[in-house]
Amino acid sequence: MAIQWYPGHMTSAKKKAAETMEFIDVVIEVLDARVPEASHNPMIEELRLFRQRPNLKILNKADLADPDATQAWLNYYNKIPGVKAVALSCKKPGDAAKIPKLCLALAPHRGTHIKPLRMMIMGIPNVGKSTLMNALLNRRIAKVGDEPAVTKSQQRFDLNEQMNITDTPGMMWPKIKHESDGYMLAASHAIGRNAVIDEDVARFLADLLLKNYPALLTARYKIDVSQMDGVDLLETIAKRRGYRLKGGEADMEKTAMALLVDYRSGALGRVSLETPESRNQMVISTIPVAEAIAPEVLIEETEIQEKDQEP
Repeated sequence: MAIQWYPGHMTSAKKKAAETMEFIDVVIEVLDARVPEASHNPMIEELRLFRQRPNLKILNKADLADPDATQAWLNYYNKIPGVKAVALSCKKPGDAAKIPKLCLALAPHRGTHIKPLRMMIMGIPNVGKSTLMNALLNRRIAKVGDEPAVTKSQQRFDLNEQMNITDTPGMMWPKIKHESDGYMLAASHAIGRNAVIDEDVARFLADLLLKNYPALLTARYKIDVSQMDGVDLLETIAKRRGYRLKGGEADMEKTAMALLVDYRSGALGRVSLETPESRNQMVISTIPVAEAIAPEVLIEETEIQEKDQEP
């Protein structure tokens, strides 16, 4: 089942962000380091490119992500013109303090009393924007919550006389193109629970973990996962932890939440659900065959067909 989630207030949030973008020097986009590209909102890219604004990509929650995967993503993003990418954890003291200098490097003509550096922080829900804002301002001004879409309105704050920053609500986009993106976002808690079925999300997550991090599963749950699929894993976890319904059947809902919480909290270990390589493979696999074939190959095939039809 494809997952889609686009609360009504996000339409007005996009409109307001587009209006504000004209008066912004640098766009700070906060991504979830475990799912950087899945958590990248294409609407943000459209808005910033239209105004030709440089972009600081923050791979937040890097302390929860696989460091090798994170480095691969940094290498990938830092090759893009006008983009600087860094990995950090906004919960770590000092990490947020690096951001103003990085933004100033992207807009060196700003940052004075006469021309203050104007930054805008953007991203999808629950990637840590509010935590970042609180850390930048060294005080609690943004509400932080476990549920996505806590911030509902745009606010501007002065960091000092040379810099200000505009906080924006978390914004999704109207239609998630790739089905696996919806599941990765749901697993990472960027999508409201009213739009997902936890058991389906947990099965998706279980299959990915079995493929890429079997040793972490064995260490966490003390089970041999070598011959398991996602359903087997959840049923075995339920059995080991005694998650049973009154009739004796496995409580799959409780087990699903247990796995999701272990992933989200980092109890499983440092996990990433995508890499640039896996992302590329996923995108290619969803392209229609005709589009995936190089144009010159299609031309050659057409010429062959025409010759075959000649008398």
